Amino acid sequence: MHYNTIMYQMQTLVGRHQFEGIVKSMNGNRYVKYFTCWQQFTVMLFAQISGKDSLREMQNAFLAQADKLYHLGLKAVKRSTLSDANKKRDYGIYQQLFYKILEHCRSITPKHKFKFKNDLYSLDSTVIDLCMAMFPWAKFRTTKGAIKMHCLLDHAGHIPSFITVTDGKKHDVVAAKSFLSPVPDSIYCMDRGYIDYGFLYSIETAKAFFVTRAKDNMHYQVIGQHSDNQKNGVISDEIVVLSCFYTKQDYPKQIRLITYYDHETNKELVFLTNNFRLSALTIAQVYKARWQIETFFKWIKQNLKIKTFFGTSKNAVFSQIWIAMIYYLLLAYIKYQSKYKYSLFYLHSVVKEMILERCSLIDLLNLDDKRLQKLKSTDCQPELALNFS
Repeated sequence: MHYNTIMYQMQTLVGRHQFEGIVKSMNGNRYVKYFTCWQQFTVMLFAQISGKDSLREMQNAFLAQADKLYHLGLKAVKRSTLSDANKKRDYGIYQQLFYKILEHCRSITPKHKFKFKNDLYSLDSTVIDLCMAMFPWAKFRTTKGAIKMHCLLDHAGHIPSFITVTDGKKHDVVAAKSFLSPVPDSIYCMDRGYIDYGFLYSIETAKAFFVTRAKDNMHYQVIGQHSDNQKNGVISDEIVVLSCFYTKQDYPKQIRLITYYDHETNKELVFLTNNFRLSALTIAQVYKARWQIETFFKWIKQNLKIKTFFGTSKNAVFSQIWIAMIYYLLLAYIKYQSKYKYSLFYLHSVVKEMILERCSLIDLLNLDDKRLQKLKSTDCQPELALNFS
């Protein structure tokens, strides 16, 4: 019996029809004779999965596996061809594809761990350092280049709900104001770097909620107690108004101020929120869950190719980042659709190991390490039927 490779089955998850629709709307294949956007995407996705570090490595890998390329619609790939495609083809194609796949992922992700029904998001950014000499368009400081990835992480499935990439100088609040459209009854958790009272009030007026840490120099007036329950580390739970003239103009309503003692870190933390329904302990736990976005940033930097790049142009860098995030969504989709019991890291490791082997993806998800080694020389069971088209 004939089986297709894992790489081919990863391709089928994308949905060729919707991909070509995006390409057509952006004239991505205009004047292209051979190396189409789909082929470029296939090569770059393969590089992300297999962890290639350079164009030369990718070229050598495809030469060594030439007998397995026909079903991917590829021939031998030249470095110059791929380099030109990454430089000239609009990265917006892959940005749009990311959000198309995100729609399908969000329909199957599990809910967050809290008992409340509100959607929960964490907002943060991470800096990706670049060499100033090779990436002059990404000037950050005098001798340093950088870009910044801003992310809104959905705690339902821990997948990015929104991503934007800016220059390294872009302040977090400025970026957040430009892309965040608060959804009523949702909770947005962020660190003190996002404290701009006008921004926080925009969340309030949208009938959504925020949870953040209060700044040490915040001027306020206590007007009452929200709760006198001082259990489980809660020191105080107060209702306050801002007392500084300018901050009061930006945020004229009452805010809830919670002082909490964290026994794990031996620190006293002060939280600021406009949510008066949840308990003070739940608010503290919501902020603690914000570290999921830090874990997300750490994971993608350690396991995806978003720190070393195959091209030096802005378009090449952004294309690589968006394709990396598409791969992350594909892993998440496989995990939640198949109810895979192991971690995303283990799933990535298994797929990476078997990327050009002919076997079933659904069987691959149920293998232990010993069976995985045997699988390389044997066929498996019918393929996993996951298709976005």
